[in-house]
Amino acid sequence: MKYRTEHDTLGEVRVPENKYWGAQTQRSKDNFKIGLEKMPLEVIRAFSVLKKAAAITNNKLGKLDDAKKDIILKVCDETFEGNLDENFPLSVWQTGSGTQTNMNVNEVVANRANEIAGRNAIHPNDHVNMSQSSNDTFTTAMNIAAVIKVEEELIPSLENIRDTFKKSEEYNRGIIKVGRTHLQDAVPIAFSQEVSAWRFMMERAIENIKLSIDSLRPLALGGTAVGTGLNSPAGFAEGVAAEIKRITGKEFHTSENKFYSLSSKSDFSLVHGALKALSTDLLKIANDIRWLASGPRCGIGEISIPENEPGSSIMPGKVNPTQCEALTMIVAQVMGNDTSISFGASQGNFQLNVFMPMIIYNFIQSVHLLTDGINSFNRNCASGIKPNIEKMQENLDQSLMLVTALNPYIGYEKSAAVAKLAHREGITLKEAVVKLGYLSEDEFDSIVDPKKMV
Repeated sequence: MKYRTEHDTLGEVRVPENKYWGAQTQRSKDNFKIGLEKMPLEVIRAFSVLKKAAAITNNKLGKLDDAKKDIILKVCDETFEGNLDENFPLSVWQTGSGTQTNMNVNEVVANRANEIAGRNAIHPNDHVNMSQSSNDTFTTAMNIAAVIKVEEELIPSLENIRDTFKKSEEYNRGIIKVGRTHLQDAVPIAFSQEVSAWRFMMERAIENIKLSIDSLRPLALGGTAVGTGLNSPAGFAEGVAAEIKRITGKEFHTSENKFYSLSSKSDFSLVHGALKALSTDLLKIANDIRWLASGPRCGIGEISIPENEPGSSIMPGKVNPTQCEALTMIVAQVMGNDTSISFGASQGNFQLNVFMPMIIYNFIQSVHLLTDGINSFNRNCASGIKPNIEKMQENLDQSLMLVTALNPYIGYEKSAAVAKLAHREGITLKEAVVKLGYLSEDEFDSIVDPKKMV
């Protein structure tokens, strides 16, 4: 491999000749050979938006000339489009402020810009990082990346599976089945009512996530190193937030308290808390579906789900609820990420939180996994759920909890005696209530109608 020599304030560093990064990126790459986790490209895309907005704003404020602004914008567009992805190699496990990733972006933009210009016209610190600090840029990039990822990927996936459950709810109206509480038989429920809970969980998740994501719209940019805005000109914070809003089409505005925005990451705990809440409901839905589909002969078997692949290397014909299993593993990962994010958010020491790369890495991973997992579950499982009406009726006919309808007529204790006798002697509730002399067959039939019980 051929190398060239770059320098920073600590001296000279050898850098691969075919890469645009500079000395500070190389130092980080050499000093933090930790793990396989790299800075998410979503963060790099957000940085390209931020640097573009900063160049435009600095130009409007008279700090950056037109030529420098135009060439920075050109490289930022290349970065956003993914043309320079191989130039962002840094580990998540680096400085907690994300300084090295900020400099990685600054160096790549500057070196690529100078290549286009044919001369050293752009400096990574003086021009690309003008009016900024790593401390306010990295947290701003976090917010931009998170909002875009949630609004453009996760919310649509939730809307799709909500619609799937809504269609299933409408299609299955009129089917009555056994309800279950404590994993035990309970009073009847309509299958459409059971599905309506899944649909409503997704609706609430969408509402909660949309409400919480608003906390990430205020941007720290303009606060520079500690929140005071040192070296950031008047009007920069407001101007750059307006440019970011224009470029992304998302609602962003400058933070009213930059000291808060630099040192606190509780907003990420809030939003990821909504993702954790979603995960708890996804776990419930996946478990419901695999329980209801268990069998096919020795389980509950009240629904069937798509048979996507063979389930066993030794048992011929076995098919497993694999989409449910994948989704529940994703839930476990998201809950683990929530613990890490919560701890990281608590580490705001004085004027800066120094767990930011870990926080955004886990946040992006959670959103990515949830989006893909929900899309896969919806496409390969939820959309193919079919009721086994005969099995539902069979279970309903055998349910002792239909006896609950007798409470207003013969009282709780007599109703309990009917259920116990029926269970003990293996007879029907009707036979038991007649045998005990509480009601006639006609009276029982007029009272115990599952359709009236839902």
